[in-house]
Amino acid sequence: MDMPSLKTRVSAEEWQLRCDLAACYRLVAHYGWSDLVFTHITARVPGPEHHFLINPYGLMFDEITASSLVKVDAECNKVIDSPFPVNPAGFIIHSAVHEAREDAGCVLHTHTRAGVAVSAQQGGVLPISQQSTFVLAGLAYHEYEGVAFRPDEKPRLQADLGSANFLMLRNHGLLTVGPTIADAFLSMYVFESTCQIQLSAQAGGPLTEVNPQIVAGVAESMRVQTSGLGGAFVWPALLRKLDRLGADYSR
Repeated sequence: MDMPSLKTRVSAEEWQLRCDLAACYRLVAHYGWSDLVFTHITARVPGPEHHFLINPYGLMFDEITASSLVKVDAECNKVIDSPFPVNPAGFIIHSAVHEAREDAGCVLHTHTRAGVAVSAQQGGVLPISQQSTFVLAGLAYHEYEGVAFRPDEKPRLQADLGSANFLMLRNHGLLTVGPTIADAFLSMYVFESTCQIQLSAQAGGPLTEVNPQIVAGVAESMRVQTSGLGGAFVWPALLRKLDRLGADYSR
């Protein structure tokens, strides 16, 4: 896509956010988590205005660039003119989270086969893998209410999410919340891996569950794993991966 650059029209801080969010879209596509042009990843633009960046509706995730991302307000009105539409229905879920959680720098939502499959299981996420323990330490569930385009669903979704950073949308998919784009991506990587492992394990024999005491103490384990940096520990390596793939997201 030949888009005029917005680099000189936005602050340096917003441009970096745009580059990171575009990279996140490319990574989601690379790992096979995208659903054609559907689902969204949003990032809060620093400042008091409560503006957000969201994907241009109709572009594949591997087409998205820093300049093609659309800046919108809390009602999904465009703040900077863009030739691309925005999906207001898709923004219902994201705006609900950003509205309720000041710490939500990024909200990442997927419709992967593994995520939807586990979301349809009555037991939800089972404590059967190391990955699952990280998810279970901060997991919430929201019941399916149909395609999320009605604003009246927002209070119920907000109440169900609470302070959790992992949300399983029943019969729908997965959602992660992070203070940064890198944190939300790393959480989704673990969430998606948890669901894939669970489905594979269920195809075999009886399952062995993790001791609940281990789940209770997992926060410290995650801190040690990432040297206390969270998603920032792996983000530079992920950007180098995109560079090796020749991704032109930062334009």
